[in-house]
Order: sequence, then C-alpha cells, then structure tokens
Amino acid sequence: MKRILLLSLLVLAVPGVSAAPVVRVLTIDATVNPAVADVIASSVARAREAGAECLVIRLNTPGGLLKSTRVIVTALLEADVPVVVYVSPQGAQAASAGTFITLAAHVAAMAPGTNIGAAHPVGMQGAQPDSVMAEKATNDAAAFIRAISAKRHRNVRWAEEAVRRSVSITAEEALRDSVVDVVAADVQDLLAQLDGRVILFDGRADTLRTAGAAVVEEEMDWRHRILDALSDPNVAYILFLLGLYGLLFELYNPGAVVPGVVGAICIILAFYAFHTLPVNYAGLALIIVGVILFLLEIKITSYGLLTVGGLVALFLGSIMLIDSDSSLEFVRLSWSVIIPAVLTTALFFLFAVGMGIRAQRRKPVTGIEGMIGAAGEALSELAPRGAVRVHGEIWTAESASGVIASGERVRVTRMENLTLIVTHDNH
Repeated sequence: MKRILLLSLLVLAVPGVSAAPVVRVLTIDATVNPAVADVIASSVARAREAGAECLVIRLNTPGGLLKSTRVIVTALLEADVPVVVYVSPQGAQAASAGTFITLAAHVAAMAPGTNIGAAHPVGMQGAQPDSVMAEKATNDAAAFIRAISAKRHRNVRWAEEAVRRSVSITAEEALRDSVVDVVAADVQDLLAQLDGRVILFDGRADTLRTAGAAVVEEEMDWRHRILDALSDPNVAYILFLLGLYGLLFELYNPGAVVPGVVGAICIILAFYAFHTLPVNYAGLALIIVGVILFLLEIKITSYGLLTVGGLVALFLGSIMLIDSDSSLEFVRLSWSVIIPAVLTTALFFLFAVGMGIRAQRRKPVTGIEGMIGAAGEALSELAPRGAVRVHGEIWTAESASGVIASGERVRVTRMENLTLIVTHDNH
C-alpha cells in the first residue's frame, strides 16, 4: 500500500504528467427553442469552468426559432473553449436553424448518412408569406449565415445558397465542399480525428488533445425538458384550450375548484410557451372569441348561427396562432392537432347546447309549475273541498267542476294558497 501511494506521488511530481483530458458531450435532439439555447449556453460555460478539452454537441434538429438560433450562434462564436458540433447519429439532420449552429462551431463534423441544409418551410400551413417581408427575412438570414461562414473560414457561397435556394447536402458532399471539417462514424472516431487539431481563438491557438480522452455525457435536465416540451406550439395550443375550458367550467359551476385550479395552471403554462413562440395575437383573440360564441349559444337561441361563428373563429384562430418571424423557421401547428381540437370543442358545445335546449323545453316536474296539469285521485268527496293524492302526496283540494266523488280521477288546474284547484279528469 505504501509503495502504491509513493508511486502515485512520484507520478504527480514528474513534470509534464497530468490527468487524462476530458471531453464533454451534449446531446441535442429537439427543435431549436429558448430551452435548447439555454442548455447550450450553460454547457459551454460548464466546459470552460471544468477545463474540458472541448465540448462536443451531438446535434439532430429539423430547425426552430431564428431568435434562439442567434442566441446559440453568439454563444458559440464567443466561446473560449473549443466547441465541436457533430451531426449525429446516422440518419440525423442539421436542417434550417441547425445549419447555422453547425457552421458556427470551431469544428463542424457529421456522421455518414446525415445531411445539412435549409429546410426552408414556407408560411404557416403551406401558405405563401408576403413577398416583401419574405425577401427581407431571407436577405437578413443570408447575411447572417455569410458572416458565420466567413468567421469560421467555411464555404460562404454554399452557405448562402442553403438559405436562398434551400439546398441540402450529405455528409460526404459537405466535407468535399468545405462546409464541414470532419466526417466521423461515432464520437470515438471523431475524437481520434480531432487529436492534434489547432483551434484558433482571438489572440491565441489551442491544440486539441482528444485521443483517449475521458468522455463525460451531458443531457437536458428535467427542467429544460419541461421547458422544451412547453415550447412546442402544439403543446402550448392544447394547454391554452384546456385552460379556457377549466376556467369556464369553474365560472359556470362555482365551488367546483378542480376545473378552476387546473385551468389556471394550464393558462399560465400556455402563456409561458407563447412568450417563447412567435404568437399572432389576432389568432389568439379569434380562439377566445370562438369559445365565447359557443358559450353564448347555450344562453341565446340563435338556431346554430353562434355555433357556426364559433367554429369558424376557432378554426381561423388556430391556423393563425403561430406567426413565424421568418420563413426559415420550423415552427408550426400540426393539422393533426388543430382539426381534432376544433371538432372536439364544437361537438362538446353542441352537446351542451342540445342538453340545454332539451332542459328548457322539458315540462317542469317540481314546485308549483310541476303540479299544474298533474293527474291525481280524490281521497274524499270534493263538495267543493276535500283531499286528493297527487304525485304520491296528499293535498287539500277544491273542485272547480262541481261535486267530485271519492275515488274519481282529478286534474290540477292551478294552486291557490297551497290548495289545489282541480277538475274532473276526462282523459
């Protein structure tokens, strides 16, 4: 034991001998949103504080918010620790916003069978955006990606075409055209190829020592996973509708508590999500108006007009809700969410309206109104006063159609001071 301890002290005392280098690997398999931007910025800071040889971001994304992309790109361009963006695993993509992030890294790498380029979705649900606004957004994004590529000495011409013409290329083509620096089969292969590579920072150079480095895996923690899920426009949309329903149920049934509490929580979470998304407030207002029209149908007889109006308002508001700041952004509501949500809402309120109308048309069965027209039996002779049984109860009654013998059937016509006025029942 003493010999082992002595040997360890001697090893540490020998100049040039140090602990094995550490490489931190962060996996991002999500759309680009504020939660992802925060995770990447935090990981860059942790890698610097831990003295890591480099940070590898294993990336697979269809794109996301341009605003969040700018935050990530800024963090990568200003990072004082080497950052490697590795598009992986095989079959992964760095589309749209992912292209900007990959090109901003100190080292851009891809796995075989992956692709990089601009998905370039058009406007919401396939609609063509305004030509002037689309051109402005495209020019801005083109200038942005040119600046990134020039900073990292990558293929500026291809980068601009990825924005303007939505070109997309494979890993091998990207390596050939100087879009990325490395094509590696896995992380270990990537680290072997990175060993000895010189990374240039402003005013200094850093030589990577990644061969045999210890790999520390990082993933999004539970908090960021929740925020990432909330940043999905489909989740935000469903939470908003559930919140509206919960609050409305509580207003119509005061004291129920549970619908109100759940509704309030859903509304708060939905508005957090809307804060991270490019929300069109005209669409938000239309959704609210649509729900209000459904509720008014219950109170006002419009023969279905208010329901139709609510259905139209809810549908239009749903497809207008997310208003991308740029045609390059991969943010949209899914038809598979919109259509079931609209139909479910419409069917529910139609059911509620139908129940309400049937309740209004149903003849009263309790109270004074419920007694009018009810049939009964005379328990004694009514000449004109006596006793009758109606709805299983014994009442004092007075005949309005002459003498009624005991045992005869009677019909209630009205009530005066808790005395039933009855006549012969001729039915």
